[in-house]
Amino acid sequence: MKVALIGVGQAGGNVTERLARFDADMGFGAVQGALAVNSAEADLQSLQFVETQLIGADRVNGHGVGADNELGTEVMQSDIQQVLDGLDGRITSKSEAIVVVAGLGGGTGSGGAPVLVHHLQQIYDIPVYALGVLPGRNEGALYQANAGRSLKTLLREADSTLLIDNDAWHEQGESIESAFETINERIAKRVGLLFASGEAVEGVGESVVDSSEVINTLRSGGVATLGYATEVASEDSSENITTAMTVSRQALLTGTSLPDATTADSALLVIAGRPDAIPRKGVERARRWLEDETGSMQVRGGDFPLDSDRLGALVLLGGAERSDRIEAFMERAREAKDAQEAGATDHAEEFADDRLENLF
Repeated sequence: MKVALIGVGQAGGNVTERLARFDADMGFGAVQGALAVNSAEADLQSLQFVETQLIGADRVNGHGVGADNELGTEVMQSDIQQVLDGLDGRITSKSEAIVVVAGLGGGTGSGGAPVLVHHLQQIYDIPVYALGVLPGRNEGALYQANAGRSLKTLLREADSTLLIDNDAWHEQGESIESAFETINERIAKRVGLLFASGEAVEGVGESVVDSSEVINTLRSGGVATLGYATEVASEDSSENITTAMTVSRQALLTGTSLPDATTADSALLVIAGRPDAIPRKGVERARRWLEDETGSMQVRGGDFPLDSDRLGALVLLGGAERSDRIEAFMERAREAKDAQEAGATDHAEEFADDRLENLF
């Protein structure tokens, strides 16, 4: 699946960098072009695999918007033509989709990504997807409120929004820096493999997934989620029937980017591994199980030939917003927004004294 990537904000730029590097290291050729856009100049300087573009220089002088996503929206709106011009040559006739990547809790990403998606929809006739990273529970009320507003807008503007919950893909007890490193690596591997499904790789599968099946799975819109799991494969494919079922279950039930999201409008199951190790019966059995588990009659499936001693399962769900995790997150966002508004007091009133006159 040929895609153009646009990272917005610090997290969006870092994830885009990792995705572009993973695709290049694996030799998949799925990422056709990648651009990172930010209002903070320092965050762009560490990126090596993507082109970079600074926005909002006249407003914030390269220092970022300080988690103010309304200012992030204004900055992107002001410089949108500059950003669109920077995409020349990166979105070509070969591109099958555009993916806008952003952390939804900060300022530039959460405020700017919905604006960019809106304008891209006006110009291009290929799907425009969002890849949004939700803040963890412990990242503070401001970030929860930002993400709630950003997600609500993205769901309206994007053809589908793939959500990554920061609490899903890191180990307990990790430092914040290590956690973000782990999360970015896992996003790059899983999303990179999804994009690469159907690309020309070693071996020929019986039923290779192509980009149209990814696009059709995401056609229902709303929230999408992605799961992945692997196990060591046996040499004999008949011995991998149980393995195919095991990794499929793990990918959906314990390995998704949005934990507890199992009900969906559509789904795609990709079994990756050496063609001679992929069990036909196991793939079909796993696909039927996925139909029962998700309650969807639109479950697609196929192979991803990959030179590996492991068997992997990649599960993509489309229209998965009816999950408890989303409802819990949106409730946190609403509570954070209410707390912000309740705390908006006039601090000068605390020092009011009728014996003292105001200067003016």
